[in-house]
Amino acid sequence: MNEEIIFGIGGMGFVLIILALITILAAIIVSQVLKTTRAKMASMAQVTRDEAYRKLAEEAVSAQQKMALDIADMKERIAAIEKMLREIE
Repeated sequence: MNEEIIFGIGGMGFVLIILALITILAAIIVSQVLKTTRAKMASMAQVTRDEAYRKLAEEAVSAQQKMALDIADMKERIAAIEKMLREIE
């Protein structure tokens, strides 16, 4: 009778150890999946942010070129006005 109890307790202990290992393994797998998902989401957010900055930089360059053309045009007009004023004097 004592042998049956010992084997029964041993068997239950073995099952409990296996269940504990499975639980730990499942927790590790879930944790890693969540970390991977979080990293992918952060990466996508970074790509989106980079694209927004790139678009903003392109718009800034375009605006700068337009301003340079406008300033050149204004210089020409001022030069023409100065010439006209010199002729009037």
